[in-house]
Amino acid sequence: MKEPKRHPLVVGSGIAGLYVALRCREMGLRPTIVTQGRLEESNTRYAQGGIAAAIGPDDAPARHYADTVRAGDGLVNRAAARLLADDAPARIAALVRYGVPFDTAEGHIALGREAAHSRARILHAGGDATGLSIEETLKRRVLEGGIDIEERTSLRALRPGSPDGPVAVVARSPGGHPVTHEPRPIVLATGGAGNLYRQSTNRPFAMGEGIAIAFRAGAIVADMEFVQFHPTAFYREGAPRFLITEAIRGEGARLVNEAGERFMVGTHPDAELAPRDVVARAVDREIARSDRPHVYLDATRIPRDRLFARFPSICRFLLLYGLDPSRDRIPIAPVAHYMIGGIATDLDGRTSIPGLYAAGEVAATGVHGANRLGSNSLLEGLVFGEKVAVQLRNPRAGGPSPPGRTVELPTPTGSGSPEDPATIEVIQSRLWDDVGIVRAPDGLRAALAAFETLDREVEPATSEPPPGAVANAALTATLIARSALERTESRGAHFRTDWPRRRKIWERHVGLRSRKAGRGRR
Repeated sequence: MKEPKRHPLVVGSGIAGLYVALRCREMGLRPTIVTQGRLEESNTRYAQGGIAAAIGPDDAPARHYADTVRAGDGLVNRAAARLLADDAPARIAALVRYGVPFDTAEGHIALGREAAHSRARILHAGGDATGLSIEETLKRRVLEGGIDIEERTSLRALRPGSPDGPVAVVARSPGGHPVTHEPRPIVLATGGAGNLYRQSTNRPFAMGEGIAIAFRAGAIVADMEFVQFHPTAFYREGAPRFLITEAIRGEGARLVNEAGERFMVGTHPDAELAPRDVVARAVDREIARSDRPHVYLDATRIPRDRLFARFPSICRFLLLYGLDPSRDRIPIAPVAHYMIGGIATDLDGRTSIPGLYAAGEVAATGVHGANRLGSNSLLEGLVFGEKVAVQLRNPRAGGPSPPGRTVELPTPTGSGSPEDPATIEVIQSRLWDDVGIVRAPDGLRAALAAFETLDREVEPATSEPPPGAVANAALTATLIARSALERTESRGAHFRTDWPRRRKIWERHVGLRSRKAGRGRR
Protein backbone atom coordinates (compact mmCIF):
# COMPACT_ATOMS: atom_id res chain seq x y z
CA MET A 1 0.00 0.00 0.00
CA LYS A 2 1.29 3.45 -0.91
CA GLU A 3 2.50 5.43 2.10
CA PRO A 4 1.03 8.96 1.73
CA LYS A 5 3.77 10.77 3.63
CA ARG A 6 6.35 9.48 1.15
CA HIS A 7 4.51 11.03 -1.81
CA PRO A 8 4.45 14.79 -1.17
CA LEU A 9 2.64 17.11 -3.55
CA VAL A 10 4.71 20.19 -4.46
CA VAL A 11 2.61 23.03 -5.88
CA GLY A 12 4.68 25.45 -7.96
CA SER A 13 7.77 25.21 -10.15
CA GLY A 14 9.91 28.22 -9.27
CA ILE A 15 13.18 27.87 -7.40
CA ALA A 16 11.52 26.73 -4.14
CA GLY A 17 9.25 24.12 -5.74
CA LEU A 18 11.91 22.63 -8.00
CA TYR A 19 14.50 22.54 -5.23
CA VAL A 20 12.15 20.90 -2.72
CA ALA A 21 11.18 18.26 -5.27
CA LEU A 22 14.80 17.55 -6.18
CA ARG A 23 15.92 17.21 -2.56
CA CYS A 24 12.92 15.00 -1.75
CA ARG A 25 13.85 12.73 -4.63
CA GLU A 26 17.45 12.55 -3.41
CA MET A 27 16.16 11.59 0.05
CA GLY A 28 14.15 8.68 -1.35
CA LEU A 29 10.70 10.29 -1.51
CA ARG A 30 8.42 10.31 -4.56
CA PRO A 31 7.25 13.89 -5.01
CA THR A 32 4.81 15.13 -7.62
CA ILE A 33 5.07 18.69 -8.97
CA VAL A 34 1.86 20.48 -9.89
CA THR A 35 2.24 23.72 -11.81
CA GLN A 36 -0.37 25.90 -13.50
CA GLY A 37 1.75 26.56 -16.60
CA ARG A 38 4.72 24.81 -18.09
CA LEU A 39 7.40 23.55 -15.75
CA GLU A 40 9.73 26.47 -16.48
CA GLU A 41 7.12 29.22 -16.11
CA SER A 42 7.74 31.15 -12.89
CA ASN A 43 8.99 34.49 -11.60
CA THR A 44 12.32 32.80 -10.87
CA ARG A 45 13.02 32.71 -14.59
CA TYR A 46 13.00 36.51 -14.77
CA ALA A 47 15.10 37.27 -11.67
CA GLN A 48 17.96 39.48 -12.87
CA GLY A 49 19.73 40.64 -9.77
CA GLY A 50 21.34 37.44 -8.59
CA ILE A 51 21.59 35.46 -5.37
CA ALA A 52 23.31 36.56 -2.17
CA ALA A 53 25.84 34.55 -0.18
CA ALA A 54 28.80 35.49 2.00
CA ILE A 55 31.52 33.59 0.14
CA GLY A 56 33.99 36.41 -0.58
CA PRO A 57 37.34 36.68 1.25
CA ASP A 58 36.27 39.92 2.97
CA ASP A 59 32.80 38.68 3.88
CA ALA A 60 31.17 36.46 6.49
CA PRO A 61 27.67 35.14 7.22
CA ALA A 62 27.56 37.45 10.25
CA ARG A 63 27.82 40.46 7.92
CA HIS A 64 25.12 39.09 5.62
CA TYR A 65 22.92 38.52 8.67
CA ALA A 66 23.52 42.07 9.93
CA ASP A 67 22.65 43.57 6.54
CA THR A 68 19.45 41.51 6.36
CA VAL A 69 18.40 42.68 9.84
CA ARG A 70 19.24 46.29 9.07
CA ALA A 71 17.21 46.31 5.84
CA GLY A 72 14.24 44.70 7.60
CA ASP A 73 13.58 47.83 9.65
CA GLY A 74 13.18 46.31 13.11
CA LEU A 75 10.88 43.42 12.22
CA VAL A 76 13.20 40.63 11.08
CA ASN A 77 12.89 37.18 12.65
CA ARG A 78 16.51 36.97 13.71
CA ALA A 79 16.61 33.19 13.90
CA ALA A 80 15.35 33.04 10.31
CA ALA A 81 17.90 35.63 9.16
CA ARG A 82 20.71 33.77 10.93
CA LEU A 83 19.67 30.54 9.21
CA LEU A 84 19.49 32.29 5.83
CA ALA A 85 22.96 33.80 6.10
CA ASP A 86 24.66 30.77 7.67
CA ASP A 87 23.22 28.26 5.19
CA ALA A 88 23.75 30.38 2.06
CA PRO A 89 27.23 29.03 1.13
CA ALA A 90 25.99 25.43 1.35
CA ARG A 91 23.00 26.20 -0.89
CA ILE A 92 25.31 27.83 -3.44
CA ALA A 93 27.44 24.69 -3.36
CA ALA A 94 24.30 22.66 -4.06
CA LEU A 95 23.51 24.81 -7.11
CA VAL A 96 27.08 24.38 -8.36
CA ARG A 97 26.67 20.62 -7.90
CA TYR A 98 23.50 20.73 -9.99
CA GLY A 99 25.38 22.62 -12.69
CA VAL A 100 24.36 26.27 -12.39
CA PRO A 101 26.99 28.18 -14.44
CA PHE A 102 27.81 31.10 -12.16
CA ASP A 103 29.89 33.87 -13.70
CA THR A 104 33.58 33.82 -12.83
CA ALA A 105 36.52 36.21 -12.87
CA GLU A 106 40.12 34.95 -12.77
CA GLY A 107 38.95 31.48 -11.81
CA HIS A 108 36.71 32.54 -8.93
CA ILE A 109 32.96 33.16 -8.74
CA ALA A 110 32.41 36.83 -9.54
CA LEU A 111 30.64 38.86 -6.86
CA GLY A 112 28.69 42.09 -7.31
CA ARG A 113 27.25 44.57 -4.86
CA GLU A 114 23.66 45.74 -4.47
CA ALA A 115 21.79 48.26 -2.36
CA ALA A 116 22.01 47.84 1.44
CA HIS A 117 24.70 45.14 1.20
CA SER A 118 27.92 46.07 2.99
CA ARG A 119 30.01 43.75 0.82
CA ALA A 120 30.05 42.45 -2.74
CA ARG A 121 28.25 39.13 -2.27
CA ILE A 122 25.83 38.81 -5.21
CA LEU A 123 26.44 35.86 -7.51
CA HIS A 124 25.23 36.04 -11.10
CA ALA A 125 24.89 33.64 -14.01
CA GLY A 126 24.77 34.92 -17.57
CA GLY A 127 25.19 38.48 -16.33
CA ASP A 128 21.62 39.54 -15.60
CA ALA A 129 20.06 36.14 -16.42
CA THR A 130 20.63 34.47 -13.06
CA GLY A 131 17.05 33.35 -12.55
CA LEU A 132 16.88 31.88 -16.04
CA SER A 133 20.11 29.93 -15.50
CA ILE A 134 18.94 28.54 -12.16
CA GLU A 135 15.46 27.68 -13.43
CA GLU A 136 16.77 25.87 -16.51
CA THR A 137 19.35 23.94 -14.48
CA LEU A 138 16.85 22.80 -11.84
CA LYS A 139 14.28 21.96 -14.52
CA ARG A 140 16.81 19.75 -16.30
CA ARG A 141 17.64 17.95 -13.05
CA VAL A 142 13.94 17.41 -12.29
CA LEU A 143 13.40 15.85 -15.70
CA GLU A 144 16.52 13.69 -15.38
CA GLY A 145 15.36 12.54 -11.95
CA GLY A 146 12.08 11.18 -13.31
CA ILE A 147 9.99 13.28 -10.94
CA ASP A 148 6.26 13.18 -11.68
CA ILE A 149 5.02 16.46 -13.16
CA GLU A 150 1.49 17.71 -13.77
CA GLU A 151 1.77 20.77 -16.00
CA ARG A 152 -1.07 23.21 -16.76
CA THR A 153 -2.73 22.05 -13.57
CA SER A 154 -3.91 24.42 -10.84
CA LEU A 155 -4.51 23.93 -7.14
CA ARG A 156 -8.16 24.88 -6.57
CA ALA A 157 -8.75 24.10 -2.89
CA LEU A 158 -7.43 22.44 0.27
CA ARG A 159 -9.78 20.26 2.31
CA PRO A 160 -9.37 18.55 5.70
CA GLY A 161 -7.42 15.35 5.32
CA SER A 162 -5.49 13.23 7.81
CA PRO A 163 -2.46 13.61 10.09
CA ASP A 164 -0.36 13.08 6.95
CA GLY A 165 -1.69 16.23 5.33
CA PRO A 166 -4.66 17.96 3.69
CA VAL A 167 -6.60 16.91 0.61
CA ALA A 168 -5.68 18.83 -2.53
CA VAL A 169 -8.28 19.63 -5.18
CA VAL A 170 -6.63 20.31 -8.54
CA ALA A 171 -7.87 20.93 -12.08
CA ARG A 172 -6.36 21.04 -15.53
CA SER A 173 -6.15 24.57 -16.90
CA PRO A 174 -8.24 26.10 -18.25
CA GLY A 175 -11.69 24.82 -17.36
CA GLY A 176 -10.77 21.29 -16.33
CA HIS A 177 -12.92 19.29 -13.95
CA PRO A 178 -11.62 19.35 -10.34
CA VAL A 179 -9.88 16.16 -9.19
CA THR A 180 -9.33 15.27 -5.53
CA HIS A 181 -6.02 13.77 -4.40
CA GLU A 182 -5.65 11.49 -1.39
CA PRO A 183 -4.40 13.12 1.86
CA ARG A 184 -0.66 13.70 1.72
CA PRO A 185 1.95 16.28 2.70
CA ILE A 186 1.52 19.37 0.53
CA VAL A 187 4.16 22.01 -0.14
CA LEU A 188 2.91 25.36 -1.38
CA ALA A 189 5.59 27.04 -3.49
CA THR A 190 3.14 29.11 -5.52
CA GLY A 191 5.00 32.44 -5.39
CA GLY A 192 3.73 35.89 -4.53
CA ALA A 193 1.00 38.32 -5.49
CA GLY A 194 2.81 41.14 -7.28
CA ASN A 195 0.59 40.95 -10.37
CA LEU A 196 -2.39 42.04 -8.27
CA TYR A 197 -0.98 45.55 -8.82
CA ARG A 198 -1.52 47.51 -12.01
CA GLN A 199 2.21 48.19 -12.40
CA SER A 200 4.29 45.10 -11.69
CA THR A 201 7.42 43.18 -12.66
CA ASN A 202 5.60 39.89 -12.00
CA ARG A 203 4.32 37.36 -14.47
CA PRO A 204 0.51 37.18 -15.04
CA PHE A 205 0.01 34.13 -12.79
CA ALA A 206 1.51 35.78 -9.66
CA MET A 207 -1.77 36.80 -8.00
CA GLY A 208 -1.55 35.17 -4.58
CA GLU A 209 -3.78 32.17 -5.25
CA GLY A 210 -1.81 29.94 -2.89
CA ILE A 211 -2.25 32.47 -0.09
CA ALA A 212 -6.02 32.71 -0.64
CA ILE A 213 -6.45 28.93 -0.79
CA ALA A 214 -4.42 28.36 2.39
CA PHE A 215 -6.31 31.13 4.24
CA ARG A 216 -9.68 29.54 3.39
CA ALA A 217 -8.37 26.22 4.68
CA GLY A 218 -7.61 27.83 8.05
CA ALA A 219 -3.90 28.69 7.74
CA ILE A 220 -2.61 31.84 9.42
CA VAL A 221 -1.17 34.43 7.03
CA ALA A 222 1.17 37.17 8.20
CA ASP A 223 2.86 40.42 7.15
CA MET A 224 0.49 40.92 4.22
CA GLU A 225 0.86 44.70 4.44
CA PHE A 226 4.48 44.48 3.33
CA VAL A 227 4.57 44.55 -0.47
CA GLN A 228 7.95 45.52 -1.85
CA PHE A 229 8.04 48.00 -4.72
CA HIS A 230 11.10 47.94 -6.97
CA PRO A 231 12.26 51.49 -7.66
CA THR A 232 13.60 51.00 -11.18
CA ALA A 233 11.48 49.48 -13.94
CA PHE A 234 11.64 50.70 -17.53
CA TYR A 235 8.93 53.22 -18.27
CA ARG A 236 7.47 53.95 -21.68
CA GLU A 237 3.79 54.23 -22.47
CA GLY A 238 2.63 50.97 -24.04
CA ALA A 239 5.85 49.10 -23.22
CA PRO A 240 6.20 46.30 -20.65
CA ARG A 241 7.46 47.30 -17.19
CA PHE A 242 10.83 45.61 -17.65
CA LEU A 243 12.89 45.35 -14.46
CA ILE A 244 16.18 47.24 -14.37
CA THR A 245 18.10 45.42 -11.65
CA GLU A 246 19.56 47.42 -8.78
CA ALA A 247 22.87 45.70 -9.52
CA ILE A 248 23.31 48.35 -12.20
CA ARG A 249 23.27 50.94 -9.42
CA GLY A 250 25.83 48.81 -7.63
CA GLU A 251 28.05 49.31 -10.67
CA GLY A 252 27.68 53.09 -10.46
CA ALA A 253 24.43 54.09 -12.19
CA ARG A 254 22.68 57.13 -10.69
CA LEU A 255 19.09 58.26 -10.34
CA VAL A 256 18.44 61.70 -11.81
CA ASN A 257 15.47 63.92 -12.63
CA GLU A 258 14.63 65.64 -15.92
CA ALA A 259 17.27 68.30 -15.22
CA GLY A 260 19.94 65.63 -14.64
CA GLU A 261 20.08 66.29 -10.89
CA ARG A 262 20.70 63.43 -8.45
CA PHE A 263 17.85 63.41 -5.94
CA MET A 264 18.98 60.51 -3.72
CA VAL A 265 21.93 62.52 -2.39
CA GLY A 266 20.71 64.05 0.86
CA THR A 267 17.81 61.62 1.07
CA HIS A 268 19.87 58.78 2.53
CA PRO A 269 23.58 58.37 3.37
CA ASP A 270 23.85 55.52 0.85
CA ALA A 271 22.11 57.54 -1.90
CA GLU A 272 21.24 55.15 -4.77
CA LEU A 273 22.30 52.17 -2.67
CA ALA A 274 19.77 52.85 0.12
CA PRO A 275 17.23 50.12 0.97
CA ARG A 276 14.60 49.52 -1.68
CA ASP A 277 11.71 51.04 0.26
CA VAL A 278 13.64 54.29 0.72
CA VAL A 279 14.59 54.51 -2.94
CA ALA A 280 11.09 53.60 -4.19
CA ARG A 281 9.47 56.35 -2.10
CA ALA A 282 12.09 58.88 -3.19
CA VAL A 283 11.47 58.07 -6.85
CA ASP A 284 7.72 58.26 -6.27
CA ARG A 285 8.11 61.71 -4.60
CA GLU A 286 10.28 63.03 -7.41
CA ILE A 287 7.76 61.85 -10.02
CA ALA A 288 4.94 63.57 -8.12
CA ARG A 289 7.00 66.75 -7.69
CA SER A 290 7.96 66.95 -11.37
CA ASP A 291 4.50 66.02 -12.62
CA ARG A 292 6.14 63.66 -15.09
CA PRO A 293 5.50 59.90 -15.28
CA HIS A 294 9.12 58.87 -14.73
CA VAL A 295 12.63 59.82 -13.68
CA TYR A 296 15.88 58.47 -15.13
CA LEU A 297 18.57 55.94 -14.37
CA ASP A 298 21.87 57.23 -15.72
CA ALA A 299 24.37 54.45 -16.42
CA THR A 300 26.52 56.40 -18.84
CA ARG A 301 29.41 56.52 -16.35
CA ILE A 302 29.84 52.73 -16.64
CA PRO A 303 32.23 51.74 -19.48
CA ARG A 304 30.21 50.47 -22.46
CA ASP A 305 32.02 47.13 -22.73
CA ARG A 306 31.44 46.40 -19.05
CA LEU A 307 27.82 47.55 -19.18
CA PHE A 308 26.92 45.29 -22.11
CA ALA A 309 28.89 42.32 -20.74
CA ARG A 310 27.45 42.61 -17.25
CA PHE A 311 23.83 43.37 -18.22
CA PRO A 312 23.25 41.79 -21.63
CA SER A 313 19.50 41.16 -21.23
CA ILE A 314 18.80 44.73 -20.11
CA CYS A 315 20.92 46.24 -22.87
CA ARG A 316 19.24 44.10 -25.55
CA PHE A 317 15.82 45.12 -24.27
CA LEU A 318 16.66 48.81 -24.25
CA LEU A 319 18.10 48.66 -27.76
CA LEU A 320 14.67 47.43 -28.94
CA TYR A 321 13.34 50.84 -27.85
CA GLY A 322 16.15 52.81 -29.42
CA LEU A 323 18.11 53.37 -26.20
CA ASP A 324 21.81 52.70 -25.74
CA PRO A 325 22.33 52.80 -21.94
CA SER A 326 26.00 53.70 -22.41
CA ARG A 327 24.91 57.08 -23.80
CA ASP A 328 21.15 57.43 -23.12
CA ARG A 329 19.42 57.87 -19.76
CA ILE A 330 16.90 55.13 -18.98
CA PRO A 331 13.34 56.28 -18.09
CA ILE A 332 12.21 54.41 -14.95
CA ALA A 333 9.39 54.33 -12.39
CA PRO A 334 8.60 52.11 -9.37
CA VAL A 335 6.47 48.97 -9.69
CA ALA A 336 5.16 46.22 -7.40
CA HIS A 337 7.81 43.53 -7.16
CA TYR A 338 7.77 41.14 -4.18
CA MET A 339 5.31 39.87 -1.58
CA ILE A 340 7.13 39.92 1.75
CA GLY A 341 4.18 38.46 3.65
CA GLY A 342 2.33 35.22 3.00
CA ILE A 343 1.46 31.98 4.75
CA ALA A 344 2.96 31.97 8.24
CA THR A 345 5.54 29.20 8.74
CA ASP A 346 8.20 28.20 11.22
CA LEU A 347 11.81 27.76 10.15
CA ASP A 348 11.06 24.25 8.89
CA GLY A 349 8.31 25.44 6.57
CA ARG A 350 5.46 24.09 8.72
CA THR A 351 2.25 26.11 8.58
CA SER A 352 -0.53 26.18 11.18
CA ILE A 353 -2.19 23.25 9.34
CA PRO A 354 -0.56 19.86 10.04
CA GLY A 355 0.94 18.39 6.89
CA LEU A 356 0.83 21.69 4.97
CA TYR A 357 4.17 23.36 4.24
CA ALA A 358 5.13 26.54 2.41
CA ALA A 359 8.43 27.75 0.95
CA GLY A 360 9.64 30.68 -1.11
CA GLU A 361 7.75 33.89 -1.74
CA VAL A 362 4.39 32.42 -0.68
CA ALA A 363 5.72 31.85 2.85
CA ALA A 364 6.15 34.33 5.70
CA THR A 365 9.00 33.27 7.99
CA GLY A 366 9.78 36.85 9.03
CA VAL A 367 13.22 36.59 7.42
CA HIS A 368 12.72 39.82 5.44
CA GLY A 369 11.09 41.81 8.22
CA ALA A 370 9.42 44.90 6.76
CA ASN A 371 11.70 45.22 3.74
CA ARG A 372 13.55 42.51 1.82
CA LEU A 373 17.28 42.86 1.24
CA GLY A 374 17.93 42.51 -2.50
CA SER A 375 18.97 39.07 -3.81
CA ASN A 376 17.77 37.30 -0.66
CA SER A 377 14.67 36.02 -2.46
CA LEU A 378 16.23 33.24 -4.59
CA LEU A 379 18.30 32.31 -1.55
CA GLU A 380 15.18 32.12 0.61
CA GLY A 381 13.66 29.51 -1.71
CA LEU A 382 16.75 27.33 -1.37
CA VAL A 383 17.42 27.66 2.36
CA PHE A 384 13.86 27.10 3.51
CA GLY A 385 13.22 24.63 0.70
CA GLU A 386 16.02 22.52 2.17
CA LYS A 387 14.39 22.66 5.60
CA VAL A 388 11.04 21.60 4.12
CA ALA A 389 12.58 18.65 2.31
CA VAL A 390 14.26 17.46 5.52
CA GLN A 391 10.93 17.76 7.33
CA LEU A 392 9.16 15.73 4.67
CA ARG A 393 11.77 12.99 5.03
CA ASN A 394 11.53 12.94 8.85
CA PRO A 395 8.31 14.70 9.88
CA ARG A 396 8.09 16.27 13.32
CA ALA A 397 5.26 18.21 14.92
CA GLY A 398 5.52 21.97 14.97
CA GLY A 399 4.32 25.18 13.39
CA PRO A 400 4.69 28.94 13.42
CA SER A 401 4.61 30.96 16.61
CA PRO A 402 1.48 33.12 16.94
CA PRO A 403 2.01 36.59 15.44
CA GLY A 404 2.16 39.48 17.88
CA ARG A 405 -1.34 40.44 16.80
CA THR A 406 -3.79 38.06 15.16
CA VAL A 407 -7.01 39.34 13.61
CA GLU A 408 -9.75 36.84 12.86
CA LEU A 409 -11.84 37.56 9.79
CA PRO A 410 -15.19 36.01 8.87
CA THR A 411 -14.97 32.81 6.89
CA PRO A 412 -15.32 33.93 3.25
CA THR A 413 -18.78 33.20 1.84
CA GLY A 414 -20.56 34.86 -1.04
CA SER A 415 -23.29 34.55 -3.61
CA GLY A 416 -21.15 32.75 -6.18
CA SER A 417 -21.81 35.29 -8.94
CA PRO A 418 -20.18 34.44 -12.28
CA GLU A 419 -16.60 35.63 -12.46
CA ASP A 420 -15.65 38.30 -14.97
CA PRO A 421 -11.91 38.25 -15.78
CA ALA A 422 -12.07 42.03 -16.31
CA THR A 423 -12.60 42.36 -12.55
CA ILE A 424 -8.90 41.57 -12.09
CA GLU A 425 -8.07 44.93 -13.66
CA VAL A 426 -10.35 46.66 -11.16
CA ILE A 427 -8.50 44.96 -8.29
CA GLN A 428 -5.12 45.85 -9.78
CA SER A 429 -6.02 49.52 -10.13
CA ARG A 430 -7.52 49.79 -6.66
CA LEU A 431 -4.48 48.21 -5.00
CA TRP A 432 -2.07 50.39 -6.98
CA ASP A 433 -3.97 53.60 -6.24
CA ASP A 434 -4.90 53.03 -2.58
CA VAL A 435 -2.61 50.30 -1.16
CA GLY A 436 0.55 51.20 -3.02
CA ILE A 437 3.88 52.88 -2.28
CA VAL A 438 2.25 55.60 -0.14
CA ARG A 439 -1.00 54.83 1.70
CA ALA A 440 -3.62 57.17 3.14
CA PRO A 441 -6.28 56.05 5.66
CA ASP A 442 -9.27 57.01 3.52
CA GLY A 443 -7.86 55.13 0.55
CA LEU A 444 -7.17 52.04 2.66
CA ARG A 445 -10.70 52.01 4.03
CA ALA A 446 -12.22 52.51 0.58
CA ALA A 447 -10.10 49.74 -0.89
CA LEU A 448 -10.97 47.32 1.90
CA ALA A 449 -14.69 48.05 1.53
CA ALA A 450 -14.48 47.51 -2.25
CA PHE A 451 -12.65 44.20 -1.88
CA GLU A 452 -15.03 42.93 0.81
CA THR A 453 -17.99 43.78 -1.44
CA LEU A 454 -16.37 41.89 -4.28
CA ASP A 455 -15.72 38.93 -1.95
CA ARG A 456 -19.43 38.76 -1.14
CA GLU A 457 -20.24 38.66 -4.83
CA VAL A 458 -17.76 36.18 -6.29
CA GLU A 459 -16.92 33.89 -3.36
CA PRO A 460 -18.87 30.60 -3.71
CA ALA A 461 -21.69 30.02 -1.22
CA THR A 462 -20.65 26.37 -0.84
CA SER A 463 -17.47 24.35 -1.27
CA GLU A 464 -18.48 23.21 -4.75
CA PRO A 465 -17.33 24.37 -7.17
CA PRO A 466 -14.03 25.62 -5.70
CA PRO A 467 -13.36 29.38 -5.92
CA GLY A 468 -11.93 30.70 -9.16
CA ALA A 469 -9.15 33.14 -10.02
CA VAL A 470 -11.21 36.29 -9.42
CA ALA A 471 -12.37 35.11 -5.99
CA ASN A 472 -8.78 34.26 -5.04
CA ALA A 473 -7.54 37.65 -6.26
CA ALA A 474 -10.26 39.51 -4.36
CA LEU A 475 -9.54 37.59 -1.15
CA THR A 476 -5.79 38.15 -1.33
CA ALA A 477 -6.37 41.86 -2.02
CA THR A 478 -8.66 41.96 1.04
CA LEU A 479 -5.90 40.46 3.19
CA ILE A 480 -3.36 43.03 1.97
CA ALA A 481 -5.69 45.98 2.58
CA ARG A 482 -6.84 44.66 5.97
CA SER A 483 -3.28 44.26 7.21
CA ALA A 484 -2.27 47.69 5.89
CA LEU A 485 -5.19 49.28 7.74
CA GLU A 486 -4.30 47.38 10.92
CA ARG A 487 -0.66 48.56 11.11
CA THR A 488 -0.89 52.18 12.25
CA GLU A 489 2.71 53.19 11.62
CA SER A 490 5.20 53.42 8.76
CA ARG A 491 7.86 50.73 8.61
CA GLY A 492 9.85 49.37 5.68
CA ALA A 493 7.68 48.86 2.61
CA HIS A 494 4.53 49.98 4.46
CA PHE A 495 4.17 53.78 4.53
CA ARG A 496 1.09 55.61 5.83
CA THR A 497 0.59 59.36 5.49
CA ASP A 498 -1.27 59.54 8.82
CA TRP A 499 1.45 57.61 10.69
CA PRO A 500 4.70 58.56 8.88
CA ARG A 501 7.05 57.14 11.53
CA ARG A 502 7.78 53.85 13.21
CA ARG A 503 6.09 53.11 16.52
CA LYS A 504 7.58 50.89 19.21
CA ILE A 505 4.26 49.14 19.85
CA TRP A 506 4.33 47.83 16.26
CA GLU A 507 7.53 45.85 16.58
CA ARG A 508 5.37 42.78 16.04
CA HIS A 509 3.87 40.87 13.16
CA VAL A 510 0.23 41.08 12.08
CA GLY A 511 -1.46 37.74 11.44
CA LEU A 512 -4.83 37.05 9.83
CA ARG A 513 -6.89 33.89 10.05
CA SER A 514 -10.33 32.78 9.04
CA ARG A 515 -12.86 32.86 11.88
CA LYS A 516 -14.52 29.51 12.46
CA ALA A 517 -17.86 28.88 14.16
CA GLY A 518 -17.67 29.31 17.93
CA ARG A 519 -14.41 31.22 17.90
CA GLY A 520 -14.37 34.97 18.40
CA ARG A 521 -11.86 37.63 17.56
CA ARG A 522 -8.74 37.95 19.67
